[in-house]
Amino acid sequence: MKFAQIIEFETERADEMRELIHQYEETARASGRKLGPTHRMLLRDRANPNRFLAVVEFDSYEDAMANSEAPETSELAARLAALSTRPPAFTDCDVAESQDL
Repeated sequence: MKFAQIIEFETERADEMRELIHQYEETARASGRKLGPTHRMLLRDRANPNRFLAVVEFDSYEDAMANSEAPETSELAARLAALSTRPPAFTDCDVAESQDL
């Protein structure tokens, strides 16, 4: 079953965060390491432009946990947290249905 994690965070440095994520993905691809996530989406709160929701999808819960345990992911999470104005909040979800319309 597909798995998704929703990460809620606040930052005034979103562009720097995006750059870190892109560097992480490029480094993983260049080294031949398979990225854990299969899809990601970043949502920005219209009422609070410093609040974001990242939705990250994985093929399975097990893939997500393996990704979370990777040292590269831990390092990225620490660097992203340093750019946040408050600690992130995580919501773990099984994907009950997904459809492109």
